[in-house]
Amino acid sequence: MLSRIKQLLLLCLYMAIFVINEMGIGGIRISDIPRVTLDPWVTYGYAGTIYLYTIRVLCVISLPLVISNIIGLLLFNTFKEKTPLKSSPLLGPLLCIRTVTRGDYPDMVAKNVERNIKTCLELGLDNFIVEVVTDKAINLKKDRHIRELVVPAQYKTKNGTLFKARALQYCLENGVNMLQSSDWIIHLDEETLLTKDSLTGVINFVTEGQHSFGQGVITYANEEIQSWFTTIADTVRVGMDYGIIRFSLSYLHRPYFSWKGSYVVANAGAELKLTWDHGPEGSIAEDCYMAMLAMREGYTFDFIEGDMWEKSTFNVKDFMKQRSRWVQGIFKVFKCREIPWRCKWGLSIMVFAWLTMPFTTSNIFLAGICPIPTPQWLDFLMGFIGSVFMLMYVVGAMKSFNIKRLGITRYVLLLLAPLIIMPLSVLVETVSVINAMYLGLNKNSFYVVKKDTVQLINSNVV
Repeated sequence: MLSRIKQLLLLCLYMAIFVINEMGIGGIRISDIPRVTLDPWVTYGYAGTIYLYTIRVLCVISLPLVISNIIGLLLFNTFKEKTPLKSSPLLGPLLCIRTVTRGDYPDMVAKNVERNIKTCLELGLDNFIVEVVTDKAINLKKDRHIRELVVPAQYKTKNGTLFKARALQYCLENGVNMLQSSDWIIHLDEETLLTKDSLTGVINFVTEGQHSFGQGVITYANEEIQSWFTTIADTVRVGMDYGIIRFSLSYLHRPYFSWKGSYVVANAGAELKLTWDHGPEGSIAEDCYMAMLAMREGYTFDFIEGDMWEKSTFNVKDFMKQRSRWVQGIFKVFKCREIPWRCKWGLSIMVFAWLTMPFTTSNIFLAGICPIPTPQWLDFLMGFIGSVFMLMYVVGAMKSFNIKRLGITRYVLLLLAPLIIMPLSVLVETVSVINAMYLGLNKNSFYVVKKDTVQLINSNVV
């Protein structure tokens, strides 16, 4: 009951954001008096006027993404009570919690392995193994729940797959793989932490066995925060998890708009059939490529309740390089001929939105400096798009920050913070897109962000 009341309040909050935004932009007009009376052709010239109208209209490209996000945020309960276990954890299939690392952060990896094992045991799970796949030996302690795999430096896949996908493919090779088709793999990044809620969701998901792949929410503000800017900027990722990702996985059961590379739950049999060996095209955004390939082969997906924990990037430089790699990787998947259009129509919208992002983002600054008379329908759509993005940031902050830990005053301030930094955050995202799509910086590299406060053993960049 309480969760439904919270969801109703969220709807009321969105309506308030929507109305205020629409009235400010002109989508809802109280009077017939024109908001802008100047003649743009005289004021800005033909070139300037055409540009200003073009960047307004280009914003509509993102409309399918925006609609998918608002459906996920408002039509599904964002404040569900904790999901109980639907079956005994002792009776479920084997869970392989697989982490891929270069081995640059051995202390952090060892610590997180211990914490994840503790979470499993506290929930009563015993049929599991934590598998760490590393380029450099970490020398984890000997334990029946731990398996360390060191990928040989000379190992090459048949199709020349690189980076993380290469390590994942090594796990599937004969003589290395120890899993049966009925087992399940939980793919984590080296900094990802399980929670009891997420593990409960995973156990329920694999026990039901209706879908071959699943994913849930990751939040980024649960423990020590290294960068407040990047952590607050990442609240939009949490909002997307509850929005477009939840909608596409829970309702469509297909990740048409891609998904994350961590908190991926996969049936071992399905993964063995699909493999990770898809060459350079599937090596930058291996998670996206695998998702598209799985859709092509008819596999279905679902949303998993319960969130896992990670940290945001420690600085803006890593934040930008991380985004650039995602954009470049997904663009490679988009161009791949092996993936049919029926599977990547969602990616096409994302790619076109990225391509036009340098122009559409300029609306934030030019709308006030260079006003132009626009039809009400266009103002309405602009207001709708803006209000949904605001809600994504706010919901992300709601689910990221803990009111009991912070207190009511700090909590409210942190709910407002994403809206305050939103223009700067969007600008940083736009520069990342420019680096990826137009400048092509580091387009064939797999940049790994800093994940620990200690000094790296080796460079982050390959």
